[in-house]
Amino acid sequence: MRKFEEIIESTTPVLVDCFATWCGPCKMMHPVLEELKKQLGERIKILKVDIDLPANRQWVSQYQVQAVPTLMLFRAGKLLWRQSGAMSTVQLRQMIEKQLKTSE
Repeated sequence: MRKFEEIIESTTPVLVDCFATWCGPCKMMHPVLEELKKQLGERIKILKVDIDLPANRQWVSQYQVQAVPTLMLFRAGKLLWRQSGAMSTVQLRQMIEKQLKTSE
């Protein structure tokens, strides 16, 4: 939990992917996130959080994750955006760029 909080405090935007190994739409997001990382490189960090791992339960509860996949974008500890459900690379990149422009 402490390490997670340290990661989202970064001034580099952090996209958190809350997923479960049994979730079909979560599996669809894997190549989307890989492509997004290729496109944005060091401009963003991507953190995957398995909601079923006991070590993540407190965090999942704190952020009220009730559906997977749930994507959240943080910058400097502040939640900028959150959405549940799968997205395309284009949709996700557009949303991230929009959020980063409005939070500057």
